[in-house]
Amino acid sequence: MARSTSLSEAEAGISCFASSLPGFRGVLKHRYADFIVHEVARDGALVQLTSFDLPTESVGVNEEDKAAPSAEADHSQALESFRSLCGDADCNALRGLLEKVSGEGGGDVSPVILSPDADKAHRSEVHNFFKKTFKFLVTDTVEHSDGVQKCIRVRFGSEAGVGRGAGGRGRGRKRKNMGSSDWRDGRPFDSRGSSNWPDNVGKFLRFHLYKENKDTQEALGVIGKMLGLQPRSFGFAGTKDKRAVTTQQVTVFKVQASKLLALNKRLFGIKVGNFCYVKEGLVLGQLTGNRFTITLRGVTAESEDMIKIAVDGLGKNGFINYYGLQRFGSGSIPTHLVGAALLRGEWKVAVNLILDPREGERDDINEVRKRYKEHGDIDMALRNFPRHLVAERAILQCLKKCPGNHLQALKGTYIVTKVICGIMLPV
Repeated sequence: MARSTSLSEAEAGISCFASSLPGFRGVLKHRYADFIVHEVARDGALVQLTSFDLPTESVGVNEEDKAAPSAEADHSQALESFRSLCGDADCNALRGLLEKVSGEGGGDVSPVILSPDADKAHRSEVHNFFKKTFKFLVTDTVEHSDGVQKCIRVRFGSEAGVGRGAGGRGRGRKRKNMGSSDWRDGRPFDSRGSSNWPDNVGKFLRFHLYKENKDTQEALGVIGKMLGLQPRSFGFAGTKDKRAVTTQQVTVFKVQASKLLALNKRLFGIKVGNFCYVKEGLVLGQLTGNRFTITLRGVTAESEDMIKIAVDGLGKNGFINYYGLQRFGSGSIPTHLVGAALLRGEWKVAVNLILDPREGERDDINEVRKRYKEHGDIDMALRNFPRHLVAERAILQCLKKCPGNHLQALKGTYIVTKVICGIMLPV
């Protein structure tokens, strides 16, 4: 819900027009198809959806590596190596999973969650162990509801691709032997990182994402859910408007093009194509710009000649690329106030502006904000803030690890780079 009183142009510092011409008026984005955006890639090429052909490179995964082991398979030496890496409890849990996979062929085997592990380097070592030693098993990292603890989740590989949230046959089935319900194990399984990827093929699949009336994160969320991938698996150069028809480049790590192509039959208002494998994934800012095709409706002016003069002036002289009102946010706390606090070095003020109660928000969320403001209970806030409040949760998680360090909390928050373009926080 938008705030009750809109920010005026004068309040945002927009005080005059760049031209003395009377100009004309019209309705922008009356229909989402009135606003067409094509990304311009780093090489200057216009990003368009023109092909659904698959790349010539073959990246088929060896099915023998994915198959469940036979009941006679001897994993004793590998299990002893795993015991040295992770301890007795995790070794016993893995042995139980292997026995079930061997006995049931992997058909209906629930994942297991290993012991909490705060050491990221050690978790990476465990992930690599499974890639090298148990290629039919796939791992990812799950988070505890306290927002701090993390564990590795292990699953039989043939199920990892579909995931519980990806439309697979496991939907709706009750989980067994998953340990505490405090672990966020219900999310789609992150099936990134096949160890069987050919050495001569780029490890990132780049594709063109065409979408209608959806923002970039929403469209990739739909695709990720179908593939069993987390949103962070995708790389892109910039977010595109929601109320528009847009085309942009996206990359994803070690995913076969055929899997994405197959989704086109199930996607609505989204299409993917122009596939190729590349060595590096996209990150924010890796684009030349965007090309807009805009339709104005209900145009009114003194005369058609005046419209022509105004358009010719625009084409000849260009325009001032100022930050429009949409860049100041739709919440009751305009984001430029957060930016002003950052410029003044008032880190705690900036954090409070993000976390404090605000008008027009859902009552249950505002109640959590009020309780945190009164009592400062970080655990309570993390338990009750919904996951879409990414900035708030990131700040709270950092404050829990580093109490009182508001600058560090802001550094780890996406809102800083999203909202305040060009402001660099001190090291």
